[in-house]
Amino acid sequence: MIRTLTAEDFDAVYAAFVEAFSDYVVKLRPSREQLLEMLTRRGWVPEASVGVFEGERMIAFTLNGLGEASGYDSGTGVVLSHRRSGLARQTMERSSVLLRERGCTRYVLEVIDSNAKAIELYRGLGFKEKRGLQCWAFDGGPSEAKYDSASPLPETEWDVEPAWQNSTASVRRAKDTYTVIGDSDAYAIVFPSNGDLAQFAVRREARRRGIGTQLLRQAAAVAGKPLRIMNIDERAEGIKHFFHALGAKRTVRQLEMVRNI
Repeated sequence: MIRTLTAEDFDAVYAAFVEAFSDYVVKLRPSREQLLEMLTRRGWVPEASVGVFEGERMIAFTLNGLGEASGYDSGTGVVLSHRRSGLARQTMERSSVLLRERGCTRYVLEVIDSNAKAIELYRGLGFKEKRGLQCWAFDGGPSEAKYDSASPLPETEWDVEPAWQNSTASVRRAKDTYTVIGDSDAYAIVFPSNGDLAQFAVRREARRRGIGTQLLRQAAAVAGKPLRIMNIDERAEGIKHFFHALGAKRTVRQLEMVRNI
Protein backbone atom coordinates (compact mmCIF):
# COMPACT_ATOMS: atom_id res chain seq x y z
CA MET A 1 0.00 0.00 0.00
CA ILE A 2 1.27 3.47 -0.89
CA ARG A 3 0.01 6.47 1.07
CA THR A 4 0.88 9.86 2.48
CA LEU A 5 2.49 9.88 5.90
CA THR A 6 1.60 11.35 9.27
CA ALA A 7 3.77 12.27 12.25
CA GLU A 8 2.72 8.98 13.88
CA ASP A 9 4.63 7.10 11.16
CA PHE A 10 8.02 8.29 12.36
CA ASP A 11 9.03 5.01 14.02
CA ALA A 12 8.33 3.20 10.74
CA VAL A 13 10.23 5.94 8.88
CA TYR A 14 13.24 5.49 11.13
CA ALA A 15 13.35 1.71 10.74
CA ALA A 16 13.00 1.94 6.96
CA PHE A 17 15.58 4.75 6.69
CA VAL A 18 18.23 2.80 8.59
CA GLU A 19 17.62 -0.32 6.50
CA ALA A 20 17.43 1.49 3.16
CA PHE A 21 20.69 3.37 3.74
CA SER A 22 22.58 0.48 5.36
CA ASP A 23 24.69 0.00 2.21
CA TYR A 24 24.95 3.67 1.25
CA VAL A 25 28.23 4.95 -0.18
CA VAL A 26 28.56 7.22 2.88
CA LYS A 27 28.14 5.73 6.34
CA LEU A 28 24.66 6.76 7.41
CA ARG A 29 23.19 5.24 10.55
CA PRO A 30 21.69 8.06 12.60
CA SER A 31 20.05 7.60 15.95
CA ARG A 32 16.32 8.18 16.12
CA GLU A 33 16.95 11.64 17.58
CA GLN A 34 19.56 12.49 14.94
CA LEU A 35 17.23 11.56 12.09
CA LEU A 36 14.41 13.60 13.58
CA GLU A 37 16.70 16.62 13.93
CA MET A 38 17.95 16.23 10.36
CA LEU A 39 14.40 16.10 9.03
CA THR A 40 13.33 19.01 11.24
CA ARG A 41 16.11 21.21 9.90
CA ARG A 42 15.16 20.30 6.36
CA GLY A 43 11.54 21.25 6.89
CA TRP A 44 10.03 17.76 6.79
CA VAL A 45 6.25 17.70 6.43
CA PRO A 46 4.90 14.16 6.89
CA GLU A 47 1.68 14.98 5.05
CA ALA A 48 3.72 15.99 1.98
CA SER A 49 5.71 12.73 2.14
CA VAL A 50 5.01 9.24 0.87
CA GLY A 51 5.57 5.71 2.16
CA VAL A 52 5.00 2.24 0.78
CA PHE A 53 3.91 -0.34 3.34
CA GLU A 54 3.86 -4.11 3.46
CA GLY A 55 1.59 -4.67 6.42
CA GLU A 56 2.98 -2.47 9.20
CA ARG A 57 6.47 -2.39 7.71
CA MET A 58 7.55 0.54 5.56
CA ILE A 59 9.54 -0.70 2.57
CA ALA A 60 10.00 2.53 0.57
CA PHE A 61 9.67 6.25 1.19
CA THR A 62 10.23 9.78 0.00
CA LEU A 63 10.49 12.31 2.84
CA ASN A 64 9.79 15.84 1.70
CA GLY A 65 10.49 19.24 3.20
CA LEU A 66 8.70 22.43 2.28
CA GLY A 67 10.11 25.86 1.63
CA GLU A 68 8.89 28.96 -0.15
CA ALA A 69 7.30 27.60 -3.36
CA SER A 70 9.72 24.65 -3.25
CA GLY A 71 9.70 21.06 -2.11
CA TYR A 72 12.86 19.25 -1.04
CA ASP A 73 13.54 15.52 -1.11
CA SER A 74 15.12 14.89 2.30
CA GLY A 75 15.55 11.22 1.50
CA THR A 76 14.23 8.61 -0.89
CA GLY A 77 14.96 5.00 -0.09
CA VAL A 78 13.88 1.42 -0.66
CA VAL A 79 14.81 -1.47 1.65
CA LEU A 80 17.22 -3.98 0.14
CA SER A 81 14.65 -6.76 -0.32
CA HIS A 82 12.35 -4.62 -2.50
CA ARG A 83 14.69 -2.78 -4.82
CA ARG A 84 14.39 -2.72 -8.61
CA SER A 85 10.62 -2.84 -8.37
CA GLY A 86 9.83 0.78 -9.27
CA LEU A 87 8.93 1.83 -5.73
CA ALA A 88 11.24 4.87 -5.63
CA ARG A 89 9.71 6.16 -8.84
CA GLN A 90 6.21 5.69 -7.42
CA THR A 91 6.96 7.57 -4.18
CA MET A 92 8.54 10.45 -6.07
CA GLU A 93 5.75 10.71 -8.61
CA ARG A 94 3.20 10.78 -5.79
CA SER A 95 5.36 13.35 -3.98
CA SER A 96 5.31 15.69 -6.97
CA VAL A 97 1.51 15.66 -6.88
CA LEU A 98 1.43 16.37 -3.13
CA LEU A 99 3.93 19.21 -3.42
CA ARG A 100 2.12 20.78 -6.34
CA GLU A 101 -1.12 20.68 -4.33
CA ARG A 102 0.70 22.63 -1.60
CA GLY A 103 1.70 25.40 -3.97
CA CYS A 104 5.23 24.25 -4.83
CA THR A 105 6.48 25.04 -8.31
CA ARG A 106 9.82 23.22 -8.10
CA TYR A 107 11.24 20.09 -6.51
CA VAL A 108 14.85 20.06 -5.26
CA LEU A 109 17.17 17.22 -4.27
CA GLU A 110 20.84 16.32 -3.90
CA VAL A 111 22.48 13.09 -4.97
CA ILE A 112 26.06 11.83 -4.64
CA ASP A 113 27.63 12.05 -8.08
CA SER A 114 28.75 8.39 -8.05
CA ASN A 115 25.19 7.13 -7.49
CA ALA A 116 24.53 6.45 -11.16
CA LYS A 117 21.27 4.54 -10.68
CA ALA A 118 19.70 7.29 -8.60
CA ILE A 119 20.83 9.97 -11.07
CA GLU A 120 19.29 7.96 -13.91
CA LEU A 121 16.01 7.73 -11.99
CA TYR A 122 15.92 11.45 -11.26
CA ARG A 123 16.71 12.40 -14.84
CA GLY A 124 13.95 10.08 -15.99
CA LEU A 125 11.56 11.97 -13.70
CA GLY A 126 12.53 15.30 -15.25
CA PHE A 127 15.16 16.54 -12.80
CA LYS A 128 18.03 18.54 -14.25
CA GLU A 129 21.42 19.30 -12.75
CA LYS A 130 21.66 22.83 -11.37
CA ARG A 131 25.12 22.82 -9.79
CA GLY A 132 27.81 20.64 -8.26
CA LEU A 133 28.24 20.70 -4.48
CA GLN A 134 31.49 19.79 -2.75
CA CYS A 135 31.72 18.53 0.83
CA TRP A 136 34.77 18.96 3.06
CA ALA A 137 36.11 17.89 6.45
CA PHE A 138 38.30 20.22 8.52
CA ASP A 139 40.25 19.10 11.59
CA GLY A 140 40.97 22.59 12.88
CA GLY A 141 44.19 23.92 14.31
CA PRO A 142 45.43 26.61 16.71
CA SER A 143 43.54 29.89 16.59
CA GLU A 144 45.27 33.09 17.65
CA ALA A 145 42.02 35.04 17.78
CA LYS A 146 38.99 34.78 20.03
CA TYR A 147 35.67 35.62 18.46
CA ASP A 148 32.57 36.34 20.51
CA SER A 149 28.96 35.66 19.70
CA ALA A 150 27.84 37.56 16.63
CA SER A 151 25.05 38.08 14.17
CA PRO A 152 25.13 36.70 10.62
CA LEU A 153 26.25 39.04 7.87
CA PRO A 154 23.67 40.13 5.30
CA GLU A 155 23.16 37.82 2.34
CA THR A 156 24.77 40.40 0.06
CA GLU A 157 28.12 39.31 1.56
CA TRP A 158 27.62 35.68 0.54
CA ASP A 159 29.56 34.37 -2.45
CA VAL A 160 27.12 31.52 -3.07
CA GLU A 161 23.58 30.53 -2.20
CA PRO A 162 23.64 27.89 0.55
CA ALA A 163 22.27 24.45 -0.21
CA TRP A 164 18.86 23.68 1.30
CA GLN A 165 20.12 22.22 4.60
CA ASN A 166 22.38 25.24 5.25
CA SER A 167 19.85 27.93 4.44
CA THR A 168 18.87 30.47 7.06
CA ALA A 169 15.39 28.91 7.21
CA SER A 170 16.96 25.52 7.93
CA VAL A 171 19.14 26.89 10.72
CA ARG A 172 16.15 28.60 12.32
CA ARG A 173 14.17 25.34 12.30
CA ALA A 174 16.89 23.50 14.25
CA LYS A 175 16.13 22.11 17.68
CA ASP A 176 19.81 21.36 18.32
CA THR A 177 21.87 24.14 19.85
CA TYR A 178 24.03 26.10 17.44
CA THR A 179 26.58 28.85 17.98
CA VAL A 180 27.16 31.99 15.93
CA ILE A 181 30.64 33.42 16.37
CA GLY A 182 32.43 36.28 14.66
CA ASP A 183 32.51 40.05 14.59
CA SER A 184 31.43 42.84 12.26
CA ASP A 185 33.63 41.45 9.47
CA ALA A 186 32.88 37.73 9.59
CA TYR A 187 30.69 35.05 11.10
CA ALA A 188 30.33 31.29 11.35
CA ILE A 189 27.38 29.14 12.40
CA VAL A 190 28.40 25.81 13.88
CA PHE A 191 26.45 22.95 15.45
CA PRO A 192 28.61 21.48 18.25
CA SER A 193 26.54 18.27 18.38
CA ASN A 194 27.82 17.03 15.02
CA GLY A 195 30.34 19.59 13.80
CA ASP A 196 28.16 20.97 11.02
CA LEU A 197 29.39 24.31 9.71
CA ALA A 198 26.09 25.64 8.42
CA GLN A 199 27.25 29.08 7.27
CA PHE A 200 30.54 30.95 7.01
CA ALA A 201 31.27 34.33 5.46
CA VAL A 202 33.81 37.16 5.52
CA ARG A 203 33.10 40.65 4.21
CA ARG A 204 34.77 41.14 0.85
CA GLU A 205 36.77 44.17 1.99
CA ALA A 206 38.05 42.24 5.03
CA ARG A 207 39.44 39.23 3.18
CA ARG A 208 43.06 38.16 2.88
CA ARG A 209 43.82 39.27 6.44
CA GLY A 210 43.66 35.86 8.10
CA ILE A 211 40.20 36.49 9.56
CA GLY A 212 38.60 33.52 7.82
CA THR A 213 41.41 31.18 8.88
CA GLN A 214 41.18 32.12 12.55
CA LEU A 215 37.40 32.02 12.55
CA LEU A 216 37.23 28.60 10.94
CA ARG A 217 39.75 27.24 13.45
CA GLN A 218 37.75 28.63 16.34
CA ALA A 219 34.57 27.12 14.90
CA ALA A 220 36.30 23.73 15.03
CA ALA A 221 37.32 24.42 18.63
CA VAL A 222 33.73 25.33 19.53
CA ALA A 223 32.52 22.08 17.98
CA GLY A 224 35.21 20.09 19.73
CA LYS A 225 35.44 17.82 16.71
CA PRO A 226 36.27 18.04 12.99
CA LEU A 227 33.95 20.31 11.06
CA ARG A 228 31.58 18.89 8.46
CA ILE A 229 31.35 21.44 5.65
CA MET A 230 28.50 20.24 3.51
CA ASN A 231 27.41 21.08 -0.02
CA ILE A 232 29.41 24.14 -1.03
CA ASP A 233 28.79 25.40 -4.56
CA GLU A 234 31.86 24.21 -6.41
CA ARG A 235 31.74 27.16 -8.79
CA ALA A 236 33.05 29.38 -5.98
CA GLU A 237 36.75 29.16 -6.78
CA GLY A 238 37.78 31.42 -3.90
CA ILE A 239 36.09 29.21 -1.31
CA LYS A 240 37.58 26.11 -2.89
CA HIS A 241 41.11 27.51 -2.74
CA PHE A 242 40.58 28.76 0.82
CA PHE A 243 39.59 25.34 2.17
CA HIS A 244 42.34 23.61 0.22
CA ALA A 245 44.99 26.01 1.55
CA LEU A 246 43.87 25.33 5.13
CA GLY A 247 44.23 21.58 4.65
CA ALA A 248 40.52 20.72 4.56
CA LYS A 249 39.87 17.35 2.96
CA ARG A 250 37.44 16.81 0.14
CA THR A 251 34.85 14.16 0.94
CA VAL A 252 31.86 13.50 -1.31
CA ARG A 253 30.62 15.54 -4.24
CA GLN A 254 26.91 15.92 -4.83
CA LEU A 255 24.70 17.19 -7.62
CA GLU A 256 21.87 19.56 -6.85
CA MET A 257 19.01 18.66 -9.19
CA VAL A 258 15.77 20.56 -9.74
CA ARG A 259 12.49 19.76 -11.45
CA ASN A 260 9.68 22.16 -12.22
CA ILE A 261 6.37 20.75 -11.03
